Amino acid sequence: MRAARLIKMVLLLQSRPSMTAAELARELEVSERTVTRDAQALSEAGVPVYADRGRAGGYRLIGGYRTRLTGLARGEAEALFLSGVPGALRDMGLADAASAARLKVSAALLPSLRDASRTAAQRFHLDAPGWFTEPETPELLPAVAEAVWDDRRITARYRRGEREVERELEPYGLVLKAGVWYLCARVARAAGEGAFRVYRIDRFRSVAADGERFARDEEFDLPGFWAERAEQFALSILRAEVVLRLSPEGVRLLPYAVDPPAARRALDAAGPPGPDGWLTVTLPVESAEVAHSQLRALGPEAEVLAPEELRTRFAADARNLAALYER
Repeated sequence: MRAARLIKMVLLLQSRPSMTAAELARELEVSERTVTRDAQALSEAGVPVYADRGRAGGYRLIGGYRTRLTGLARGEAEALFLSGVPGALRDMGLADAASAARLKVSAALLPSLRDASRTAAQRFHLDAPGWFTEPETPELLPAVAEAVWDDRRITARYRRGEREVERELEPYGLVLKAGVWYLCARVARAAGEGAFRVYRIDRFRSVAADGERFARDEEFDLPGFWAERAEQFALSILRAEVVLRLSPEGVRLLPYAVDPPAARRALDAAGPPGPDGWLTVTLPVESAEVAHSQLRALGPEAEVLAPEELRTRFAADARNLAALYER
């Protein structure tokens, strides 16, 4: 978008004494002709962009010009980076900070660009919860979010099975997955990889910040940690196995019918296809009952070889289906 490019051009010139048209074109990923037109547009809008001619020439801002993208408090600046997830901001108690940040940025933009936030919001929207569910905001989420922002230890009581457990935690990050909030935290004063764990916020019964800040492990990568733990969880519930023959189409459809990590593991471990092009795989599944429900979606593109009781169920399904359509 041109508006974003113009802002980036001003910020680039603000950060350096001078830049050539070629340098700007490379940074902005446009042609030098476009750089010339953008510089003229900025000048007409009141931004003092000056072009030095000659071999060593280039573009620069004169008179110590600075943009007015200043004055954001830290909380506002952090909230601004989450402004594409309005529901999540509201749940964490950051809606006001994000709104203030957006107003400050809007006031600093050129008049012709001040409707950018509205036009963007009308074109892009992130709806995090899954279909057919009514997400509920955990009552203690704002308190947990505040501790996450401030790197403050918390003492949390949460439900685990039929009992309540109390832990002192160092809250590293929050994750919203399909409408459910999770806390990624390190058990205080514990060491090693196992010290980092995942907790569902809606299972917390109480949260108290003790006021003590903890030193974050700067090598901790929240997206990477979540991806690893999510896959571990998905695989941990797969306690049974099914042996299948899959047609080429069945191989393509398998990740859509069962858990993707399970499909990936089965296909990666499989040998070459047989002479007929069919592939034999050993698929991790939660149970024979769940496998029966999932694998029916593959229809004639899959043949269950084992366990025998599951093969028998599919054979009965096939007879019943054939009888239904022969009527």
